[in-house]
Amino acid sequence: MKGKVVIITGANAGMGLATTVELARKGARVIMACRSHKRGEEALVAARQQSGSEEIELMLLDLSSLDSIRSFAQEFAARYSVLDVLINNAGVVSTKRQLTADGFEMDLGVNHLGHFLLTNLLLEQLQAAEQGRIVVVASGAYKIGSMHYEDPTLSRGFNLAKAYARSKLANILFTRELALRLQGTRITVNSVHPGAVGTSIGVNRETGFGSSVMKLMSYFFLTPEQGADTALYLATAPELRQVTGEYYYRRKIKELSPRATDSAEAKRLWQWSEEQVGLS
Repeated sequence: MKGKVVIITGANAGMGLATTVELARKGARVIMACRSHKRGEEALVAARQQSGSEEIELMLLDLSSLDSIRSFAQEFAARYSVLDVLINNAGVVSTKRQLTADGFEMDLGVNHLGHFLLTNLLLEQLQAAEQGRIVVVASGAYKIGSMHYEDPTLSRGFNLAKAYARSKLANILFTRELALRLQGTRITVNSVHPGAVGTSIGVNRETGFGSSVMKLMSYFFLTPEQGADTALYLATAPELRQVTGEYYYRRKIKELSPRATDSAEAKRLWQWSEEQVGLS
């Protein structure tokens, strides 16, 4: 990985921070894409200390804002002509219904639509790499997900599981459709189920709500380092140069349920997502 350029979204904590540290140790130039400047700066210091590398930088990215995503992509393109690895790691779990600045339901807006736009805007730099890789952090929760096109903001009957599972199903459908669209290029894209990882994903950053429950449950979770292992494998393993469109768990390809292998549904999601984020 020496000299490779890597972007990791949600890199200020949990799996994102663990992935940052490990890739920096391997010699990569890592861009930590974080929403909060304060938390990002604190994580940057920690990542440099833990990895022993100064080849880590912070760039601000709010995946709940299309304007922020476009600004990030423009700033990155102005500084780097090549992107070797994009790890779409950031994720939210909303305990109550919220909308993004652009009017999307928060889980779908951040976990899928934000990464959908970001990835598309960075394809030129990924194509310039010797072998570009995109890693999408999904979840086994996709199995209970449905897209709900008839009510995309989940204005009727919102619940945490419904919103999160939908966004994770979208991650996998996006991965499979993107892999088809990138056939014949030097870019691969794969998704990963990291397992049950003890992170702050379900904790309200402003109020701290949920932190006591997460602490109690932490004994049953994987560490962020353990959870990051398969994403790191997908980002670095030489034997995966030609592997694309797959879903991994514990470094092995895992069979998907029928709802995640529906090619017509994947195409429909792609077209709908393009319309939502203003891509043509």
